[in-house]
Amino acid sequence: MRLYLEKRPEHSGAMAIASPFIAVALTLVTGGIIFALLGFNPFSALYLYFIDPLTSLWSIEALLVKAGPLILIGVGLAVGYSANVWNIGAEGQLVAGAVAGSMFPVLFPAWQDPTVLPAILLMGILGGMAWASIPAFLKVRFGASEILSSLMLVYVAQLGLDWLVRGPWRDPKGFNFPKSVEFAGWQVLPVSPDGGVHLGIAFALIAAIVLAVVMAFMLKGFEIRVMGTTPRAGAFSGFSRSRTVWFSFLLSGGLAGLAGICEVAGPIGHLQPGISPGYGFTAIIVAFLGRLNPLGVVVAGLMLALSYLGGEGAQVALGISDKIAHVFQGILLFYILACDTLILYRIRLAIFGRAGARQ
Repeated sequence: MRLYLEKRPEHSGAMAIASPFIAVALTLVTGGIIFALLGFNPFSALYLYFIDPLTSLWSIEALLVKAGPLILIGVGLAVGYSANVWNIGAEGQLVAGAVAGSMFPVLFPAWQDPTVLPAILLMGILGGMAWASIPAFLKVRFGASEILSSLMLVYVAQLGLDWLVRGPWRDPKGFNFPKSVEFAGWQVLPVSPDGGVHLGIAFALIAAIVLAVVMAFMLKGFEIRVMGTTPRAGAFSGFSRSRTVWFSFLLSGGLAGLAGICEVAGPIGHLQPGISPGYGFTAIIVAFLGRLNPLGVVVAGLMLALSYLGGEGAQVALGISDKIAHVFQGILLFYILACDTLILYRIRLAIFGRAGARQ
């Protein structure tokens, strides 16, 4: 007797809907087991991790701040993945956008009028697009794997940022700490009256709504879906694979760059070596958990943002490693991919008789 996977005659619509919920439930069960093995009450630990961050206005605002970059990057990746274009380097594009957008506050700190913030945001978008254009060009021109090239460029961007804030862009009044000058005045994103939420979450929601409309009702969305599922049919329809690759990379790179500069001009307030706890990589999970649907990405982004807040709370209250958030995110991604297999396959139980034949 053994279990095996049997290919379904067609995709399971019910499993496509249920898959993320099953993945989340399995993640909670696995997380409870991990907490129990560490010697903690699993129910109390899970409450602290997933419920406690939602019990105060301050924590809800912090949740929105952390969800903003995840949603911004996730909706761009979701569109690219729908086109079968695999941008894995959004973290590097986030860094590139942060660096490009920081040029004006660092090099022209006296520029203080209402035009500076739009210029900063625009430079952030262009910086992310420029960094994303490298793997796009390599893919279109040489057929290079966009997965490898975009991923390797993450480390190039991070090392470049580290060199800048320790070298030519280091704040001369910063007591030798590796950071740039502080952003001030018109160079900083407007925040809510209590200082909790900035414009980043508004940009994220606008991007999600616009891309949801594009994917559902516009020719470009149809082109992306066709090129992602049946590229041969798309070629006969006159759609270009090269244009799809460029569009996907420039879109996701620009949104990642916007997320990066929103972090720097928002909660951080200056350029420093660590401007992201891994938003670019976590957004990959967000895109898949949201079923590659821009509106689903909003819900998934809020959920993954909760994992960051819960990880910080568990670190303080339980004294565990700050990497616990990444553990939960990795478990969740594993279960998402595993459960998505059941969209195309069903689990069967094979019973063997004495002769070894399957019954």
